[in-house]
Amino acid sequence: MILSTDSEKIDTRRKALLINLDQLRYGTFAEIGAGQEVVRWFFHAGGAAGTIAKSISAYDMKVSDAIYGTCERYVCRARLESMLKYEYDLNIERLKDDRGHNTAFFAFADTVSARNYKGTNECHGWMGVRFQSHPRDEENQIIIHVRMLDMENALQQEALGIVGVNLCYGAFFEYHNPEKLVESLLDGLSINRIEIDMIEFSGIEFRHVDNRLMSLKLVQLGLSNAAMFAADGTVLQPSEVLYKKHILVERGSFRPVCHVNIDMMNAALKEFGDDPSVDTTQILPLMEITMRNLMAEGEIDYSDFLARADVLAACGQTVLISNYYEYYRLAAYLTRYTKKKIGIAMGAASLADLFNEKYYSNLDGGILESFGRLFKNDLKIYVYPVQDKATKELTTVDNLKIADDLKQLYGYLLRKRCIEQMEHYNPGYLHIYSREVLKKIKENGDWEGAVPSSVAEIIKRRGLFGYRKH
Repeated sequence: MILSTDSEKIDTRRKALLINLDQLRYGTFAEIGAGQEVVRWFFHAGGAAGTIAKSISAYDMKVSDAIYGTCERYVCRARLESMLKYEYDLNIERLKDDRGHNTAFFAFADTVSARNYKGTNECHGWMGVRFQSHPRDEENQIIIHVRMLDMENALQQEALGIVGVNLCYGAFFEYHNPEKLVESLLDGLSINRIEIDMIEFSGIEFRHVDNRLMSLKLVQLGLSNAAMFAADGTVLQPSEVLYKKHILVERGSFRPVCHVNIDMMNAALKEFGDDPSVDTTQILPLMEITMRNLMAEGEIDYSDFLARADVLAACGQTVLISNYYEYYRLAAYLTRYTKKKIGIAMGAASLADLFNEKYYSNLDGGILESFGRLFKNDLKIYVYPVQDKATKELTTVDNLKIADDLKQLYGYLLRKRCIEQMEHYNPGYLHIYSREVLKKIKENGDWEGAVPSSVAEIIKRRGLFGYRKH
């Protein structure tokens, strides 16, 4: 039988049926929390006996531990990974001799915390599928983290079931096109019901997939408003990384990373660490790139994005990609995951821009509402000076030009120490501007002294930002 697997306009029930009718697929569904909402679709669609080797729901903690091993938390990546490995390996062990020659085995798993009776818990979950694309092939794996946004438990369960079917369908029929797979994850849903803030592809079929690009895709498509990855390119799940951390963010274009960018972060870290309320062993520095910055020229240039990511990686930085252009929205996002101190490092020019009222016309309370949201959780802004090219005069928090009708507000924030001047900066870096460095790179000018040596090395070795060997 030839089955149509074009995901356009295929509803959830049809996707489940197409998987059931595919004689190649056979495996296990293991689900913890929020009911067996994914496997339910396959049972209801019909023909499930040809697809499902086993369906299990290990709700009891002791039962779950006995099967999958102990774990600090039950809704976490580690638990999902152990579920996927155990169930997939069990299928191979029990069934490969009998049907391994014509069967591509899989294991689907999720571990979820849906809305409780009082509505006091974080509604999120981990979901993944480990699968063979062909019989006797090496396994592949896709893992996602979801946040459920519906206000009712039943609706959250429904949404989870749909995402799970979309994930299975994408894995089995769209594995050769990861971008299309990502786009299909919310088929039958909307971004008002489910947020997917992390995705990771691994395995033989995905050996050429750059998970940093897939993370960017989540934000670009609106499936999430932020994504994170480590210096080694590992995709990070924000809530697990940000939890109970003191966070210091520096926003920039990083085209390329210059000495001034690193110096700004280091100077801010010194001021941030001197705060008595900050545990210096629990500080997480983040380099943030906004979607608005990435789309400054209209469309996202993916090679340019990866170049920025690579030079940040060369400096050992953790990267946050966000759709939170307004700083108060960024602050709200970070305080979702931590109640610890949050700091933002910025140049004096960016601080002046922060006091431009045109950016707050969408708020009923204008700039006052914006600042009320921004500073309400004791957030602090650390300001790096700007040097005038001609006069060499420094612009700092003390001589920053502010509109007359905002001077009292600005003075109040200075007195409350919501805004502080950085003191531990290197004056020798103040003349560096990334736009000028980028221009010199493209023109084969003298630029290497403006960037860290690790950044210069990778730019030259890989020809980033338009660099051409002499």
